[in-house]
Amino acid sequence: MCVFGFLFFIFGFSMINIKKFTKVGIIGYGAYLPYWRIKVEEIARNWGKSGEKIKKSLGVEQKAIAAKDEDCITMAVEAGQIAFKKAGINPKKIGAVFIGSESHPYSVKPSGTIIGDILRIDREYFCADLQFACKAGTAGLQIVAAMIESGMIDYGLVIGSDKAQARPGDALEYTAGAGSAAFILGKDTGVKLMATYSISSDTPDFWRRQGCDFPSHVGRFTGEPGYFYHLETGIKNFLKKINKKPKDFDYVVFHMPNAKFPLRLAKKLGFGFSQLERGFLVPKIGNPYSASSLLGLISVLDQAKANKDILLASYGSGAGSDVFWLKTRKTLKDKQNNAKKL
Repeated sequence: MCVFGFLFFIFGFSMINIKKFTKVGIIGYGAYLPYWRIKVEEIARNWGKSGEKIKKSLGVEQKAIAAKDEDCITMAVEAGQIAFKKAGINPKKIGAVFIGSESHPYSVKPSGTIIGDILRIDREYFCADLQFACKAGTAGLQIVAAMIESGMIDYGLVIGSDKAQARPGDALEYTAGAGSAAFILGKDTGVKLMATYSISSDTPDFWRRQGCDFPSHVGRFTGEPGYFYHLETGIKNFLKKINKKPKDFDYVVFHMPNAKFPLRLAKKLGFGFSQLERGFLVPKIGNPYSASSLLGLISVLDQAKANKDILLASYGSGAGSDVFWLKTRKTLKDKQNNAKKL
């Protein structure tokens, strides 16, 4: 009896953490990138280092940087406005607003309510600011999708937005970028959410203590126990549960802390560069933390045709990964041309 109970715990629990959706998807999406860029060589020159060597090591040429009057809220509003144009719905229909970020301008005061007021969303909505390093935005997708599936709301707004922080002179300074990605979820979809899965652990690879201006990390040793373990294990588990193989997907989007990590991960898992290429933005914009994988997804959605399968996998330090299977519909074509593309 004890043995049976243990086996049930092991195998039964492994099936709990996957959700197959039946009636929810993306009806609108929008991206915002700041105008300014800075090249890796310019940052390196200021610290007396070899820009060419660092650029080759990271695979990143430049990063997007926010202007003085921009933060995660202003960028979220920009992305949200585009998402509403593509969705073509009245903002007052939104029943939930969730924004994921590592750079909320207030420690105590929500970003979501400011965004809600500026976008003229009716005040009767669920709202919370989310924080889980670079996967806070995808956590919001899971929350809002579940609320729609349960019948609690009809539409919800999810945003991943960051003005990424890095200590001057730190390795992160070369990649920490800025940007925002917004999604409106509902039942009338241009992109159907098919299933999602998460994996989480207490892995202190990256953190920022209360009152500190910049994050800390354990350098290059964080890759294996953090990024690679969670994404490789999470994606393998997910594919097994949905009975899919890497070749079954037309596009794949990973979190992109630099260019080398996602390329290495794709090779380990059996994905080709042709599947990764469309959403592979990091060489040109750096790593905008919570917006990284979501901006990659938007780059794919801007040009994808109907009936294409997309695998999206975020990563958040501390640590965890959210994995999604999405499928495009014929109606996506109308959304693509409704407003500004990435």
